[in-house]
Amino acid sequence: MFDGNWRTAVDRSLTPIGHSLRRTGITPDVITIVGIVMATVAAVTIGAGYLRIGLLFLLITGIADALDGAVARAADSGSQRGAYFDSVSDRLADALLFGGVAWHLASTEPGRIMMLPVAVMAAAMFVSYQRAKAESLGYEAKGGIMERAERVIMLALALLFPEILIPVLWIMLALTAVTALQRFVKVWRQASIDRPLPARRPRRRPRQRSRGRNESAWAQRMRERRALREG
Repeated sequence: MFDGNWRTAVDRSLTPIGHSLRRTGITPDVITIVGIVMATVAAVTIGAGYLRIGLLFLLITGIADALDGAVARAADSGSQRGAYFDSVSDRLADALLFGGVAWHLASTEPGRIMMLPVAVMAAAMFVSYQRAKAESLGYEAKGGIMERAERVIMLALALLFPEILIPVLWIMLALTAVTALQRFVKVWRQASIDRPLPARRPRRRPRQRSRGRNESAWAQRMRERRALREG
């Protein structure tokens, strides 16, 4: 939802910052690594029970995630390698953050409620896989009510008000499941359109030598040999 409505405006507003960072010599990969480090610190802080401090590191993680793309665009250095690294780092950051939340709940809440953030993380990974697989097949699978930006915003809200952490996680799980269904239906419809198969070229049959020609040449050679013998 965020990508479809506000991504272009946010990217445009970050362009001057991207140019400034590029002039300092900072590369997009460095910013991506900073985001991974900040996500790790946020996970450990949240797991230790300092949720609002974890929120601070979560915000830094989100800023780094937004700025690496801005620097890449400013330097005109976007590449498949950079896009791959950025996508992998996003999945790693999600796993770290929700792992930290699960650790916190395991220490403070009874029962198996610690599995709730694990379920949210699994659903989020499934949503991301759907897009990756669809794009590898030539389909478009963006969109949905709960993408990564919405998950980060809702997690930040839950860390700011810890008393609503568990209800927010339930809402995130439900909306992420809806997003997975939305993407599945979107790709299914695209894949259901009949596409004409490429026309097959008829196979060329190997030329067969004329049997008559072979026999006449053999007969001529035999006549020449007889003539030589009789002569």
